[in-house]
Amino acid sequence: MLKSRLITALILIPLVIAALFWLPPVGFAIMTIIICMLAAWEWGQLAGMASRQQRIWLSVLCGLLLAAMQFTLPPYQRDVHLPQVATSLWASLAWWIAALLLVLTYPMSAALWRNSRPLRLLFGLLTLVPFFWGMMALRQYHYDSDHYAGSWWLLFVMFLVWGADSGAYMFGKLFGKHKLAPKVSPGKTWEGFLGGLLSSALLAWLFASFAPLSVSAGTLVVYAVLATLTSVLGDLTESMFKREAGIKDSGNLIPGHGGILDRIDSLTAAVPVFACLLLLVFRTL
Repeated sequence: MLKSRLITALILIPLVIAALFWLPPVGFAIMTIIICMLAAWEWGQLAGMASRQQRIWLSVLCGLLLAAMQFTLPPYQRDVHLPQVATSLWASLAWWIAALLLVLTYPMSAALWRNSRPLRLLFGLLTLVPFFWGMMALRQYHYDSDHYAGSWWLLFVMFLVWGADSGAYMFGKLFGKHKLAPKVSPGKTWEGFLGGLLSSALLAWLFASFAPLSVSAGTLVVYAVLATLTSVLGDLTESMFKREAGIKDSGNLIPGHGGILDRIDSLTAAVPVFACLLLLVFRTL
């Protein structure tokens, strides 16, 4: 299992970085829509859709919705304040605050949505649509003056999430004793959580030293901690839904890693919340 995970990671990480820097905005949007469609297919299982045909339709409808929203944008307009973009990012902030309450009060909170497929589908919509717009908002940041400015910001968020995940795993294995959320994800510990925060803060400081980002190292560290906290929430939220669905992995598309949702669960929270805080709330850039 570990060997297949390492091989898959060594293949996927260079491909992701290449897509961030080499794909034009249209190509990047198409790639992100495809990822969201695959994630929607897997979310159908979390929503209680046993039928393969239902999940296919859910995936197609997700792709059509995102494509339609993309086509409604004015040509060559990359403003984060456009209604489609801003509304989605603000919705992500509201959704992940609500998700935090659901996780903190689980399993009692599950009584509100366990038997409601429409609610679980709504949760999927609030997860995937803002994720798409968070990816696009960061990728297209200052694209007209610097094609790679947004790529660096997206790479920063992804490195934070990957680094925090690795740091949490190592610290949890070495020092983990106190359970973080035993009713949601028994394997996670407070020691691993703190190790993930420390790893992300260190990565942010290193990133500030070598990457062309137009903010101070201190500011990056603050954003790193916020993004990492949100990424942990994304992971715990998916774990909560998988526990209710009675499944271990959201799928088996990625060898050694499970499904698409298993790989992007942290990013679905970290990317849109990071974009919202950076571009709309604090307007750092």
